[in-house]
Amino acid sequence: MQINEPNQNNAKTAYFAQKNSKQDAIQNNILTQNTHKAERKLKLRWILAISCLPLFGIYAAFGIAPQTSISNINTTSILEEITLPDSTPLLDADVSSAQNYWYKEHIRRDDTLSSVMLRLNIRNRDALNFIRNDSAASEIAASLRPGNQIEAQTDSDGNLIALEYQISADEFIEVKQTADGYTASKVLHQLEIRPILQSAAIKSSLFAATDSANIPDSIAIQIAEMFESDIDFHTDLRQGDHLNVIYEGSYDQGALLKTGDVLAAEFINKGKVYRAIGYRDEANKMQFYTPSGASLHKSFLRSPLEFTRVSSSFSLGRFHPVLQRLRAHKGVDLAAPTGTRIKAAADAVVSFVGIKGGYGNMIILNHAKGVSTVYGHLSRFAAGLSHGDKVSQGDIIGFVGMTGMATGPHLHYEFLHNGQHRDPMTAALPKAKPISGHSKAKFDEISNLMTAQLKLLGASNIAALE
Repeated sequence: MQINEPNQNNAKTAYFAQKNSKQDAIQNNILTQNTHKAERKLKLRWILAISCLPLFGIYAAFGIAPQTSISNINTTSILEEITLPDSTPLLDADVSSAQNYWYKEHIRRDDTLSSVMLRLNIRNRDALNFIRNDSAASEIAASLRPGNQIEAQTDSDGNLIALEYQISADEFIEVKQTADGYTASKVLHQLEIRPILQSAAIKSSLFAATDSANIPDSIAIQIAEMFESDIDFHTDLRQGDHLNVIYEGSYDQGALLKTGDVLAAEFINKGKVYRAIGYRDEANKMQFYTPSGASLHKSFLRSPLEFTRVSSSFSLGRFHPVLQRLRAHKGVDLAAPTGTRIKAAADAVVSFVGIKGGYGNMIILNHAKGVSTVYGHLSRFAAGLSHGDKVSQGDIIGFVGMTGMATGPHLHYEFLHNGQHRDPMTAALPKAKPISGHSKAKFDEISNLMTAQLKLLGASNIAALE
Protein backbone atom coordinates (compact mmCIF):
# COMPACT_ATOMS: atom_id res chain seq x y z
CA MET A 1 0.00 0.00 0.00
CA GLN A 2 2.76 2.41 0.78
CA ILE A 3 4.46 1.60 -2.46
CA ASN A 4 1.32 2.42 -4.59
CA GLU A 5 0.37 5.77 -3.06
CA PRO A 6 3.27 7.73 -4.58
CA ASN A 7 2.35 6.47 -8.08
CA GLN A 8 -1.27 7.62 -7.72
CA ASN A 9 -0.17 11.05 -6.59
CA ASN A 10 2.22 11.35 -9.53
CA ALA A 11 -0.56 10.44 -11.97
CA LYS A 12 -2.89 13.03 -10.53
CA THR A 13 -0.16 15.62 -10.71
CA ALA A 14 0.50 14.80 -14.37
CA TYR A 15 -3.22 14.93 -15.23
CA PHE A 16 -3.73 18.35 -13.67
CA ALA A 17 -0.54 19.64 -15.25
CA GLN A 18 -1.76 18.54 -18.69
CA LYS A 19 -5.16 20.09 -18.07
CA ASN A 20 -3.64 23.38 -17.02
CA SER A 21 -1.44 23.47 -20.12
CA LYS A 22 -4.52 23.00 -22.41
CA GLN A 23 -6.34 25.83 -20.66
CA ASP A 24 -3.31 28.05 -21.08
CA ALA A 25 -3.21 27.25 -24.80
CA ILE A 26 -6.88 28.11 -25.21
CA GLN A 27 -6.42 31.38 -23.36
CA ASN A 28 -3.43 32.23 -25.53
CA ASN A 29 -5.50 31.62 -28.70
CA ILE A 30 -8.27 33.84 -27.40
CA LEU A 31 -5.78 36.59 -26.54
CA THR A 32 -4.21 36.27 -29.98
CA GLN A 33 -7.64 36.59 -31.72
CA ASN A 34 -8.56 39.57 -29.60
CA THR A 35 -5.26 41.19 -30.48
CA HIS A 36 -5.89 40.69 -34.22
CA LYS A 37 -9.42 42.13 -33.91
CA ALA A 38 -8.06 45.14 -32.10
CA GLU A 39 -5.47 45.69 -34.80
CA ARG A 40 -8.13 45.47 -37.57
CA LYS A 41 -10.37 47.97 -35.75
CA LEU A 42 -7.44 50.35 -35.39
CA LYS A 43 -6.66 50.11 -39.11
CA LEU A 44 -10.31 50.80 -40.00
CA ARG A 45 -10.33 53.85 -37.74
CA TRP A 46 -7.24 55.21 -39.47
CA ILE A 47 -8.77 54.63 -42.90
CA LEU A 48 -11.99 56.41 -41.88
CA ALA A 49 -10.02 59.26 -40.39
CA ILE A 50 -7.96 59.72 -43.54
CA SER A 51 -11.10 59.52 -45.73
CA CYS A 52 -12.79 62.28 -43.75
CA LEU A 53 -9.94 64.75 -44.14
CA PRO A 54 -11.26 66.21 -47.50
CA LEU A 55 -14.68 66.72 -45.90
CA PHE A 56 -13.14 68.49 -42.93
CA GLY A 57 -11.22 70.67 -45.37
CA ILE A 58 -14.35 71.66 -47.27
CA TYR A 59 -16.20 72.34 -44.03
CA ALA A 60 -13.31 74.45 -42.79
CA ALA A 61 -13.19 76.38 -46.05
CA PHE A 62 -16.83 77.31 -45.76
CA GLY A 63 -16.39 78.04 -42.09
CA ILE A 64 -13.62 80.55 -42.60
CA ALA A 65 -14.95 82.08 -45.86
CA PRO A 66 -16.22 85.62 -45.42
CA GLN A 67 -19.98 86.25 -45.75
CA THR A 68 -20.86 87.45 -49.28
CA SER A 69 -22.73 90.70 -49.22
CA ILE A 70 -25.37 91.28 -51.93
CA SER A 71 -26.13 94.79 -50.83
CA ASN A 72 -23.09 96.14 -52.72
CA ILE A 73 -24.13 94.77 -56.19
CA ASN A 74 -25.01 97.52 -58.68
CA THR A 75 -28.39 97.12 -60.44
CA THR A 76 -29.65 98.82 -63.63
CA SER A 77 -33.26 99.22 -64.86
CA ILE A 78 -33.93 98.94 -68.64
CA LEU A 79 -37.17 100.19 -70.18
CA GLU A 80 -38.30 99.09 -73.67
CA GLU A 81 -41.54 99.82 -75.51
CA ILE A 82 -43.40 96.74 -76.90
CA THR A 83 -45.89 97.07 -79.75
CA LEU A 84 -48.99 95.05 -78.96
CA PRO A 85 -50.92 93.30 -81.77
CA ASP A 86 -53.99 94.97 -83.15
CA SER A 87 -56.96 93.99 -81.01
CA THR A 88 -59.54 95.07 -83.62
CA PRO A 89 -62.22 92.33 -83.83
CA LEU A 90 -62.27 90.24 -87.02
CA LEU A 91 -64.84 91.24 -89.59
CA ASP A 92 -67.77 88.91 -90.06
CA ALA A 93 -66.41 87.80 -93.42
CA ASP A 94 -63.08 86.87 -91.84
CA VAL A 95 -64.79 84.89 -89.10
CA SER A 96 -66.92 83.08 -91.69
CA SER A 97 -63.87 82.25 -93.83
CA ALA A 98 -61.94 81.01 -90.81
CA GLN A 99 -64.75 78.56 -90.02
CA ASN A 100 -65.03 76.99 -93.49
CA TYR A 101 -64.02 73.36 -93.96
CA TRP A 102 -62.96 71.27 -96.98
CA TYR A 103 -64.05 67.65 -97.25
CA LYS A 104 -62.69 65.20 -99.83
CA GLU A 105 -64.23 61.78 -100.56
CA HIS A 106 -64.28 59.00 -103.16
CA ILE A 107 -67.51 57.40 -104.33
CA ARG A 108 -68.15 53.99 -102.76
CA ARG A 109 -69.87 51.04 -104.37
CA ASP A 110 -73.18 51.43 -102.47
CA ASP A 111 -73.27 55.25 -102.39
CA THR A 112 -76.33 57.39 -103.10
CA LEU A 113 -76.43 61.15 -103.52
CA SER A 114 -77.77 61.52 -99.96
CA SER A 115 -75.01 59.40 -98.39
CA VAL A 116 -72.29 61.30 -100.26
CA MET A 117 -73.73 64.70 -99.26
CA LEU A 118 -73.90 63.56 -95.64
CA ARG A 119 -70.19 62.55 -95.61
CA LEU A 120 -69.33 65.95 -97.14
CA ASN A 121 -71.27 67.71 -94.31
CA ILE A 122 -73.68 69.35 -96.79
CA ARG A 123 -76.87 69.88 -94.75
CA ASN A 124 -78.66 72.95 -96.12
CA ARG A 125 -81.83 72.01 -98.00
CA ASP A 126 -81.50 74.59 -100.80
CA ALA A 127 -78.09 73.19 -101.83
CA LEU A 128 -79.41 69.61 -101.89
CA ASN A 129 -82.43 70.64 -103.96
CA PHE A 130 -80.22 72.55 -106.39
CA ILE A 131 -77.90 69.54 -106.94
CA ARG A 132 -80.89 67.25 -107.54
CA ASN A 133 -82.77 69.54 -109.94
CA ASP A 134 -80.24 71.68 -111.83
CA SER A 135 -79.61 70.47 -115.39
CA ALA A 136 -75.83 70.44 -114.96
CA ALA A 137 -75.56 69.51 -111.26
CA SER A 138 -78.08 66.67 -111.53
CA GLU A 139 -75.53 64.68 -113.57
CA ILE A 140 -73.68 64.08 -110.29
CA ALA A 141 -76.43 61.73 -109.08
CA ALA A 142 -76.54 59.96 -112.46
CA SER A 143 -72.78 59.33 -112.60
CA LEU A 144 -71.87 58.09 -109.11
CA ARG A 145 -69.19 55.58 -110.08
CA PRO A 146 -66.95 53.92 -107.45
CA GLY A 147 -63.57 55.60 -107.23
CA ASN A 148 -64.64 58.99 -108.62
CA GLN A 149 -63.46 61.92 -106.55
CA ILE A 150 -65.72 64.56 -104.96
CA GLU A 151 -64.84 67.42 -102.62
CA ALA A 152 -66.82 70.23 -101.03
CA GLN A 153 -66.36 73.35 -98.90
CA THR A 154 -68.94 74.05 -96.18
CA ASP A 155 -69.24 76.36 -93.20
CA SER A 156 -69.58 75.16 -89.61
CA ASP A 157 -73.36 74.91 -90.01
CA GLY A 158 -73.12 72.59 -93.03
CA ASN A 159 -74.04 75.20 -95.66
CA LEU A 160 -72.47 74.41 -99.04
CA ILE A 161 -70.02 77.00 -100.36
CA ALA A 162 -68.36 75.12 -103.24
CA LEU A 163 -68.34 71.57 -104.67
CA GLU A 164 -66.36 69.77 -107.39
CA TYR A 165 -67.15 66.28 -108.72
CA GLN A 166 -65.01 64.25 -111.16
CA ILE A 167 -67.20 62.69 -113.86
CA SER A 168 -64.27 61.51 -116.00
CA ALA A 169 -60.50 61.64 -115.87
CA ASP A 170 -60.31 65.32 -116.79
CA GLU A 171 -63.94 66.54 -116.68
CA PHE A 172 -65.51 67.93 -113.52
CA ILE A 173 -68.82 69.47 -112.40
CA GLU A 174 -68.42 72.59 -110.27
CA VAL A 175 -71.12 73.97 -107.97
CA LYS A 176 -70.54 77.42 -106.40
CA GLN A 177 -72.44 79.65 -104.01
CA THR A 178 -73.10 83.20 -105.28
CA ALA A 179 -75.07 86.19 -104.04
CA ASP A 180 -78.00 85.03 -106.20
CA GLY A 181 -77.87 81.37 -105.15
CA TYR A 182 -75.99 78.40 -106.59
CA THR A 183 -74.55 77.91 -110.08
CA ALA A 184 -73.24 74.74 -111.75
CA SER A 185 -71.00 74.17 -114.77
CA LYS A 186 -68.74 71.59 -116.40
CA VAL A 187 -65.02 72.34 -116.48
CA LEU A 188 -62.04 70.61 -118.04
CA HIS A 189 -58.81 70.31 -116.08
CA GLN A 190 -55.60 70.60 -118.04
CA LEU A 191 -53.85 67.37 -117.11
CA GLU A 192 -50.08 67.05 -116.96
CA ILE A 193 -48.82 64.02 -118.88
CA ARG A 194 -45.64 62.44 -117.52
CA PRO A 195 -43.94 59.10 -118.24
CA ILE A 196 -44.15 56.41 -115.57
CA LEU A 197 -41.31 53.89 -115.34
CA GLN A 198 -42.10 50.53 -113.75
CA SER A 199 -40.60 47.05 -113.44
CA ALA A 200 -42.06 43.67 -112.57
CA ALA A 201 -40.57 40.25 -111.88
CA ILE A 202 -42.41 37.22 -113.22
CA LYS A 203 -43.16 34.59 -110.56
CA SER A 204 -46.27 32.92 -111.98
CA SER A 205 -48.14 34.96 -114.61
CA LEU A 206 -48.04 38.34 -116.35
CA PHE A 207 -51.07 39.69 -114.49
CA ALA A 208 -49.79 38.49 -111.11
CA ALA A 209 -46.49 40.30 -111.76
CA THR A 210 -48.11 43.56 -112.91
CA ASP A 211 -50.57 43.51 -109.99
CA SER A 212 -47.68 43.09 -107.56
CA ALA A 213 -45.87 46.04 -109.16
CA ASN A 214 -49.06 48.18 -109.18
CA ILE A 215 -49.11 48.32 -112.99
CA PRO A 216 -52.67 48.76 -114.34
CA ASP A 217 -54.33 45.91 -116.23
CA SER A 218 -54.73 48.15 -119.29
CA ILE A 219 -50.94 48.41 -119.52
CA ALA A 220 -50.49 44.65 -119.04
CA ILE A 221 -52.90 43.98 -121.91
CA GLN A 222 -50.96 46.34 -124.21
CA ILE A 223 -47.73 44.54 -123.32
CA ALA A 224 -49.26 41.14 -124.09
CA GLU A 225 -50.57 42.35 -127.43
CA MET A 226 -47.30 43.91 -128.59
CA PHE A 227 -45.22 40.81 -127.75
CA GLU A 228 -47.83 38.11 -128.52
CA SER A 229 -46.16 37.04 -131.78
CA ASP A 230 -42.86 36.38 -129.97
CA ILE A 231 -44.00 35.19 -126.53
CA ASP A 232 -46.82 32.85 -125.57
CA PHE A 233 -47.84 34.32 -122.22
CA HIS A 234 -49.49 31.06 -121.18
CA THR A 235 -46.71 28.58 -121.86
CA ASP A 236 -43.45 30.50 -122.37
CA LEU A 237 -43.19 32.43 -119.09
CA ARG A 238 -40.57 31.30 -116.58
CA GLN A 239 -39.92 32.33 -113.00
CA GLY A 240 -37.17 34.94 -113.17
CA ASP A 241 -38.42 36.58 -116.38
CA HIS A 242 -38.51 40.35 -116.08
CA LEU A 243 -40.54 43.24 -117.43
CA ASN A 244 -39.61 46.93 -117.77
CA VAL A 245 -42.18 49.37 -119.11
CA ILE A 246 -42.62 53.10 -119.70
CA TYR A 247 -46.19 54.38 -120.06
CA GLU A 248 -48.15 57.63 -119.96
CA GLY A 249 -49.64 58.97 -116.74
CA SER A 250 -52.06 61.91 -116.60
CA TYR A 251 -51.84 64.00 -113.42
CA ASP A 252 -54.07 66.68 -111.90
CA GLN A 253 -52.39 68.73 -109.16
CA GLY A 254 -49.91 65.92 -108.54
CA ALA A 255 -52.56 63.17 -108.36
CA LEU A 256 -52.52 60.38 -110.96
CA LEU A 257 -55.96 60.31 -112.62
CA LYS A 258 -55.46 57.89 -115.50
CA THR A 259 -52.90 55.99 -117.53
CA GLY A 260 -52.59 56.00 -121.31
CA ASP A 261 -50.51 54.28 -123.96
CA VAL A 262 -47.34 52.30 -123.44
CA LEU A 263 -44.38 54.35 -124.70
CA ALA A 264 -41.81 51.54 -124.60
CA ALA A 265 -41.45 48.08 -123.09
CA GLU A 266 -38.81 45.45 -122.56
CA PHE A 267 -39.48 41.79 -121.75
CA ILE A 268 -36.74 39.34 -120.79
CA ASN A 269 -38.02 35.81 -121.46
CA LYS A 270 -35.73 32.80 -120.95
CA GLY A 271 -32.75 35.16 -121.06
CA LYS A 272 -33.74 36.70 -124.42
CA VAL A 273 -34.52 40.41 -124.55
CA TYR A 274 -37.52 41.70 -126.52
CA ARG A 275 -38.06 45.47 -126.90
CA ALA A 276 -40.90 47.54 -128.32
CA ILE A 277 -40.90 51.30 -129.01
CA GLY A 278 -44.16 53.20 -129.41
CA TYR A 279 -44.67 55.73 -132.20
CA ARG A 280 -47.91 57.54 -133.11
CA ASP A 281 -48.91 57.48 -136.76
CA GLU A 282 -50.56 60.28 -138.71
CA ALA A 283 -53.94 59.34 -137.21
CA ASN A 284 -52.40 59.70 -133.69
CA LYS A 285 -52.75 55.95 -133.12
CA MET A 286 -49.92 54.28 -131.24
CA GLN A 287 -48.00 51.69 -133.26
CA PHE A 288 -45.14 49.56 -131.97
CA TYR A 289 -41.80 48.81 -133.60
CA THR A 290 -38.51 47.20 -132.73
CA PRO A 291 -35.76 49.70 -131.80
CA SER A 292 -34.53 49.51 -135.41
CA GLY A 293 -37.97 50.35 -136.86
CA ALA A 294 -39.39 46.94 -137.85
CA SER A 295 -43.12 46.76 -137.20
CA LEU A 296 -44.43 44.52 -134.43
CA HIS A 297 -47.91 44.74 -135.86
CA LYS A 298 -49.08 41.55 -137.57
CA SER A 299 -51.52 41.36 -140.43
CA PHE A 300 -53.29 38.70 -138.34
CA LEU A 301 -53.54 38.28 -134.60
CA ARG A 302 -52.17 34.94 -133.48
CA SER A 303 -55.13 34.55 -131.11
CA PRO A 304 -58.49 36.36 -131.28
CA LEU A 305 -58.76 36.17 -127.48
CA GLU A 306 -56.76 38.39 -125.14
CA PHE A 307 -55.83 35.58 -122.73
CA THR A 308 -56.63 31.92 -123.16
CA ARG A 309 -55.15 28.45 -123.41
CA VAL A 310 -55.35 25.89 -126.20
CA SER A 311 -57.60 23.08 -124.97
CA SER A 312 -57.58 21.18 -128.27
CA SER A 313 -55.00 21.58 -131.00
CA PHE A 314 -55.21 21.44 -134.79
CA SER A 315 -55.30 17.78 -135.85
CA LEU A 316 -56.33 15.63 -138.81
CA GLY A 317 -57.29 12.70 -136.56
CA ARG A 318 -58.66 13.84 -133.19
CA PHE A 319 -61.07 11.70 -131.13
CA HIS A 320 -64.26 13.79 -131.01
CA PRO A 321 -65.55 14.05 -127.40
CA VAL A 322 -69.21 14.27 -128.49
CA LEU A 323 -69.31 12.03 -131.59
CA GLN A 324 -67.01 9.48 -129.90
CA ARG A 325 -65.01 8.79 -133.05
CA LEU A 326 -61.91 9.99 -134.88
CA ARG A 327 -62.53 13.16 -136.83
CA ALA A 328 -60.30 15.88 -138.24
CA HIS A 329 -60.09 18.97 -136.03
CA LYS A 330 -59.33 21.69 -138.56
CA GLY A 331 -58.89 24.47 -136.04
CA VAL A 332 -57.98 25.05 -132.41
CA ASP A 333 -60.19 25.22 -129.32
CA LEU A 334 -59.32 28.14 -127.05
CA ALA A 335 -60.70 27.61 -123.55
CA ALA A 336 -62.09 30.73 -121.90
CA PRO A 337 -64.99 31.69 -119.60
CA THR A 338 -68.37 32.35 -121.14
CA GLY A 339 -68.64 35.99 -122.15
CA THR A 340 -64.93 36.47 -122.94
CA ARG A 341 -64.59 39.00 -125.78
CA ILE A 342 -63.60 37.75 -129.25
CA LYS A 343 -61.62 40.06 -131.55
CA ALA A 344 -61.39 40.13 -135.32
CA ALA A 345 -58.04 38.61 -136.25
CA ALA A 346 -57.52 41.18 -139.03
CA ASP A 347 -59.32 43.72 -141.18
CA ALA A 348 -62.14 41.90 -142.93
CA VAL A 349 -65.68 41.79 -144.32
CA VAL A 350 -68.30 39.75 -142.43
CA SER A 351 -69.25 36.78 -144.64
CA PHE A 352 -71.59 34.93 -142.27
CA VAL A 353 -73.30 35.59 -138.90
CA GLY A 354 -75.73 33.01 -137.53
CA ILE A 355 -76.22 29.41 -136.44
CA LYS A 356 -74.56 26.58 -138.34
CA GLY A 357 -74.74 22.92 -137.27
CA GLY A 358 -72.25 21.79 -134.65
CA TYR A 359 -70.57 25.21 -134.68
CA GLY A 360 -73.58 26.76 -132.94
CA ASN A 361 -73.40 30.54 -133.17
CA MET A 362 -70.74 31.18 -135.82
CA ILE A 363 -69.01 34.08 -137.61
CA ILE A 364 -66.97 33.86 -140.83
CA LEU A 365 -64.69 36.76 -141.83
CA ASN A 366 -63.14 37.20 -145.28
CA HIS A 367 -59.73 38.89 -145.27
CA ALA A 368 -57.36 40.02 -148.00
CA LYS A 369 -55.22 37.66 -150.12
CA GLY A 370 -57.61 34.67 -149.92
CA VAL A 371 -57.57 34.31 -146.13
CA SER A 372 -60.70 33.66 -144.06
CA THR A 373 -61.26 32.94 -140.35
CA VAL A 374 -64.04 31.04 -138.57
CA TYR A 375 -65.32 31.61 -135.01
CA GLY A 376 -67.63 28.98 -133.48
CA HIS A 377 -69.65 28.12 -130.33
CA LEU A 378 -70.26 31.82 -129.49
CA SER A 379 -72.69 32.71 -126.71
CA ARG A 380 -73.76 35.86 -128.63
CA PHE A 381 -72.67 38.27 -131.35
CA ALA A 382 -71.56 41.87 -131.05
CA ALA A 383 -74.54 44.23 -131.18
CA GLY A 384 -75.48 45.19 -134.73
CA LEU A 385 -73.01 42.85 -136.45
CA SER A 386 -74.44 41.65 -139.78
CA HIS A 387 -73.46 40.19 -143.16
CA GLY A 388 -71.40 42.57 -145.28
CA ASP A 389 -70.12 44.73 -142.40
CA LYS A 390 -66.48 45.85 -142.45
CA VAL A 391 -64.49 45.21 -139.28
CA SER A 392 -60.98 46.26 -138.27
CA GLN A 393 -58.36 44.15 -136.58
CA GLY A 394 -59.10 44.03 -132.84
CA ASP A 395 -62.81 44.94 -133.14
CA ILE A 396 -65.07 42.93 -130.83
CA ILE A 397 -67.24 40.65 -132.95
CA GLY A 398 -68.70 38.24 -130.37
CA PHE A 399 -68.37 36.47 -127.03
CA VAL A 400 -67.22 33.01 -125.96
CA GLY A 401 -69.90 30.38 -125.27
CA MET A 402 -70.68 26.70 -125.71
CA THR A 403 -73.45 26.59 -128.33
CA GLY A 404 -73.57 23.71 -130.82
CA MET A 405 -71.57 20.55 -130.11
CA ALA A 406 -69.42 21.75 -127.22
CA THR A 407 -68.69 20.15 -123.85
CA GLY A 408 -67.60 23.43 -122.21
CA PRO A 409 -67.16 27.13 -122.90
CA HIS A 410 -64.49 27.78 -125.54
CA LEU A 411 -63.87 29.37 -128.92
CA HIS A 412 -63.39 27.14 -131.96
CA TYR A 413 -61.08 29.11 -134.28
CA GLU A 414 -60.13 28.20 -137.87
CA PHE A 415 -57.66 29.78 -140.29
CA LEU A 416 -58.04 29.13 -144.05
CA HIS A 417 -55.86 30.20 -146.98
CA ASN A 418 -57.44 29.75 -150.41
CA GLY A 419 -59.91 27.34 -148.86
CA GLN A 420 -57.22 25.17 -147.24
CA HIS A 421 -57.14 24.84 -143.44
CA ARG A 422 -53.94 25.84 -141.67
CA ASP A 423 -52.99 25.55 -138.00
CA PRO A 424 -53.69 29.07 -136.60
CA MET A 425 -50.97 28.65 -133.96
CA THR A 426 -48.17 27.88 -136.43
CA ALA A 427 -49.21 29.47 -139.73
CA ALA A 428 -46.84 32.18 -140.93
CA LEU A 429 -48.35 35.58 -140.25
CA PRO A 430 -47.07 38.37 -142.49
CA LYS A 431 -45.81 41.48 -140.78
CA ALA A 432 -46.92 45.01 -141.51
CA LYS A 433 -44.65 47.44 -143.31
CA PRO A 434 -41.74 48.99 -141.37
CA ILE A 435 -41.89 52.62 -140.36
CA SER A 436 -42.02 54.92 -143.39
CA GLY A 437 -38.92 56.79 -144.53
CA HIS A 438 -40.04 60.36 -143.80
CA SER A 439 -40.78 59.42 -140.15
CA LYS A 440 -37.62 57.37 -139.62
CA ALA A 441 -35.46 60.23 -138.31
CA LYS A 442 -38.03 61.26 -135.69
CA PHE A 443 -38.60 57.62 -134.73
CA ASP A 444 -34.85 57.02 -134.31
CA GLU A 445 -34.64 59.95 -131.89
CA ILE A 446 -37.50 58.53 -129.80
CA SER A 447 -36.12 55.00 -130.04
CA ASN A 448 -32.66 56.02 -128.77
CA LEU A 449 -34.16 57.85 -125.78
CA MET A 450 -36.58 55.06 -124.87
CA THR A 451 -33.99 52.31 -125.30
CA ALA A 452 -31.55 54.16 -123.02
CA GLN A 453 -34.24 54.55 -120.35
CA LEU A 454 -35.20 50.88 -120.58
CA LYS A 455 -31.56 49.82 -120.19
CA LEU A 456 -31.13 52.16 -117.22
CA LEU A 457 -34.32 50.82 -115.65
CA GLY A 458 -33.14 47.24 -116.13
CA ALA A 459 -29.68 47.98 -114.73
CA SER A 460 -31.14 49.63 -111.61
CA ASN A 461 -33.31 46.59 -110.95
CA ILE A 462 -30.37 44.22 -111.28
CA ALA A 463 -28.40 46.37 -108.83
CA ALA A 464 -31.34 46.34 -106.40
CA LEU A 465 -31.57 42.55 -106.58
CA GLU A 466 -27.82 42.19 -105.91
